[in-house]
Amino acid sequence: MNFSAVLSAPTFSLGVHCDDDEVSEIVYLEPRAEIRPQSLLAKEAVRQLRAYLKDARFEFTLPLQPKGTLFQRRVWAGIAAIPSGKTTSYGELAQTIGSGPRAVGNACGANPYPLVVPCHRVVAANQGLGGFARQRGGFLLDVKRWLLAHERSR
Repeated sequence: MNFSAVLSAPTFSLGVHCDDDEVSEIVYLEPRAEIRPQSLLAKEAVRQLRAYLKDARFEFTLPLQPKGTLFQRRVWAGIAAIPSGKTTSYGELAQTIGSGPRAVGNACGANPYPLVVPCHRVVAANQGLGGFARQRGGFLLDVKRWLLAHERSR
């Protein structure tokens, strides 16, 4: 996979795909070597991602490439409205947009902009983790745990 940049986080890495004008995707990766930003926008994306990793209250201003269905974009807008340090359940988010929890979970899993659209803030009804990035286990749930702890420790 050719990334515009890869940066290291405490327990994972982030891969950034972008052109000169818009970020098209951010991907969680198992820890790996960094790749220097290949463009001005990739450099800015890395700067903003590092700022969030230092301070969970950081607010992103990256230009994102429009993606997803109308429904997915509604879900992602709902996710983007969840403040740092807070969570909501799949069911609660589903109620606010007039949908079902499973459909919300599927839209969360399709989110191309993790951290910028903070789907880690959506949890199971019992405050359990639920899934993450369409996974029920493995390193991605560890990433979700780390992100939630990072935001709570601010």
